[in-house]
Amino acid sequence: MDSAMYSVSVDAGFSAIHRVRLADGSWEPRHGHDWRVTARFASAALDDRDMVVDFCAARSALDAVLGPLHHADLNALPAFAAASPTAERVARYVLERLRQAGLPTLCSVEVVESPGCAARYQVDVQP
Repeated sequence: MDSAMYSVSVDAGFSAIHRVRLADGSWEPRHGHDWRVTARFASAALDDRDMVVDFCAARSALDAVLGPLHHADLNALPAFAAASPTAERVARYVLERLRQAGLPTLCSVEVVESPGCAARYQVDVQP
């Protein structure tokens, strides 16, 4: 079976502060990042407009999801009340919100917290 896939991505950013729990159970000092977020979409087939996803619709949805995070203290947001707002948790949060926005070909979200430090959350895509 052929497993070839088309893949496209959109990218955006936000600035926010957070702190995460350290291995010893203490909290690191609150600090900020200029986060970069890449949402990747994949499909074995193109839609009736020969696209995996419309770039404008994908970017608009990503901007809408990231808007409430911009200039926020991530620890104060209800979405992260039960868990540290690590890059991994932020990636999952963004992916789940984008899925709720009706983007079925979404396959992963990568969050770059700082240069060289990235986390990705991904889901299976139906071919």
